[in-house]
Amino acid sequence: MTDTRWLSEEEQTAWLRAAAVLELLPGALDSQLLRDSELTHFEYFALASLSEAPERTLRITALAALTNATLPRLSRVLTGLEKAGLVKRATCSEDRRAKNVTLTDAGWEKVVRAAPGHVENVRRLVLDRLSPEQVRQLSEIAEALLGQLDPEGRVFGSTHVDGPAPT
Repeated sequence: MTDTRWLSEEEQTAWLRAAAVLELLPGALDSQLLRDSELTHFEYFALASLSEAPERTLRITALAALTNATLPRLSRVLTGLEKAGLVKRATCSEDRRAKNVTLTDAGWEKVVRAAPGHVENVRRLVLDRLSPEQVRQLSEIAEALLGQLDPEGRVFGSTHVDGPAPT
């Protein structure tokens, strides 16, 4: 059995602050999007991911990987988005066993309307609180952590040897 490497006081403070941000930020992002656009942050991110995909279409498995969602969770969310007319699902023409999801014109309009408020909220909550040097450091820190958490670079924001993850 190995000896536990306990956190130093400085490491514990850094960890607890990071953990607090990880707990509080999702709710703050959800609140603004729900109030202004009737979307959760996860729904917004799924729609935004589709908006950036070729022909606004992705395989459901690719969208699940990008958003770090299980297929059952994504399926439930897509059902609601489909009922709202924001996405449509269809059998993949290249692989009849797979399903694609496509952003509809109404979904595109919803993302376009939601994006400015979301970006402003991200700025207000995170980026405007940091100096340009701290923004660069935050990016570098996140990249280092993602190298451990997502070594294959599947999730949005992860980087690959060849550059950013595909969206």
